[in-house]
Amino acid sequence: MNDKPKENWGSAGPYERYVGRWSRKVAEEFLDWISVPSGAAWADVGCGTGVLVECILAKYEPKSIAAIDKAEGFVAEARRNITEPRVSFKTGDAAALSWDMDTFDAAVSGLVLNFVSDHKAMASEMARVTKPGGKVAAYVWDYGRGMQIMRQFWDAAIAVSPHDSKLDQAERFPICQPEPLEALFRDIGLRSVSCRAIDVPTVFHDFEDFWSPFLGKQGAAPTYLASVDDATRERIRALLKSRLVPTADGKIALTARAWAVQGIV
Repeated sequence: MNDKPKENWGSAGPYERYVGRWSRKVAEEFLDWISVPSGAAWADVGCGTGVLVECILAKYEPKSIAAIDKAEGFVAEARRNITEPRVSFKTGDAAALSWDMDTFDAAVSGLVLNFVSDHKAMASEMARVTKPGGKVAAYVWDYGRGMQIMRQFWDAAIAVSPHDSKLDQAERFPICQPEPLEALFRDIGLRSVSCRAIDVPTVFHDFEDFWSPFLGKQGAAPTYLASVDDATRERIRALLKSRLVPTADGKIALTARAWAVQGIV
């Protein structure tokens, strides 16, 4: 393949089947780690379908949550599911936030930073809209090795089509490791910067439960899979099935790792 497939995001159903069901588990641990007091005003930058918003509402007593995402489909789904009056959703650019300076006690972002072309602009905007002494925090999937769902896929895809290795998310997103994440937050002037891994189990009922989300045409791996011919797709499927050995009850047990980073304005 000579051209990079156009990555698609924005439909809530395929996203939920692909990674949404696992990102909810990461969000809960992430919020425990950053430990923002009750009664805070929050900003959720790149809110997607509202997973992080739901977790904030469940774990804290926020004063308010302002959430933004560029995908209208995600924002529409979030609005349908979350009708809490303290929450507002809108579409917008994560690297050029429309909110005023020093507005929020905490600005957070889940699984978005790597998809923004200018990481520093997004992080700087999150810091700009956060009050002095407030928290800025984000988490991203570890595409290198820790996000086993995607790692297994790309290892198989590259084994079948070695010339497509440049599309591997581990190569595309070097920001998704602790060192560059910490460096980014320090470079924008945040204090007390720290980073940690968040590991969650991702257990699939069977191989089809693992494979079918890759057919949803949303996200890097599913978009790539939709772009190849039927024979290549079947070879990738067969290789994955041979590599993913089920447990005695037929389930496929993997883990998903995210890297989380936080700092104080």
